Amino acid sequence: MAMAAKRTALITGAGDPAGMGAAIARRFARSGMSVAVLDIVEEGAKEVAASITAAGGSAIAVTADVTDRKQVTEAAERVRSALGPIGVLVNNAAIEGWCKFEDLTDELWDRTMEVNLKGAFIVTQTVLPDMEAAGWGRIVNISALGGQMGGVFDMSHYNSSKGGMISFTHSLAIGLGAKGITANTVSPGFIDTPMARRAIETSAFPVDHREILKSYPIPRLGSAEDIAAAVAFFASEDAGYITNQVLGVNGGCYN
Repeated sequence: MAMAAKRTALITGAGDPAGMGAAIARRFARSGMSVAVLDIVEEGAKEVAASITAAGGSAIAVTADVTDRKQVTEAAERVRSALGPIGVLVNNAAIEGWCKFEDLTDELWDRTMEVNLKGAFIVTQTVLPDMEAAGWGRIVNISALGGQMGGVFDMSHYNSSKGGMISFTHSLAIGLGAKGITANTVSPGFIDTPMARRAIETSAFPVDHREILKSYPIPRLGSAEDIAAAVAFFASEDAGYITNQVLGVNGGCYN
């Protein structure tokens, strides 16, 4: 897989060392990219960035709430100053939460949409001028299996936000392709991350996750590295003629 050695990538929600964002950041760094690890939690972002630099990669930590345009703008400026223009964006930041539909509040619905969908809009709009100026860019948005097929009733707010992410990506791909910018979606299935473990361990989880996995063609939890591999392909030079796609990384449960 060919990768440009001097690209700078920004990954949102990458401050959990065991999460998908961190795995993506590490994968990019191994490919020669300079990496900006963005998270609302400063300590986590610094830990992930430090682990990358300790392994010989180039990385910085930046802190921002993706729903706050001023914070995102300031974070992007720090990235440009330290690493150069942003050519690769991964919109990974998200919140989850199980809630009985009848108990779902306006506030929880709005907050989920604000972080998971509006946050991606704000960050993309902020870094897009770098890609347009270069005539090259890669946008990879992280959706979810529930965004494709609806998923569990008591995650309708989360699933709706992730379905919106797929539609958002389609719009970006259509509008930006002629400018040399691709936009694709990676849609994780059941991935072994802290977010998934919180769901498994909550009393609201409706079934034994082991029973779900038995129905998969590949009957196991996915790993954060499985997601990172898919994202790395979409972000590569080799994927220059691939846009407007949704890639399910899900053990075959939806294919």
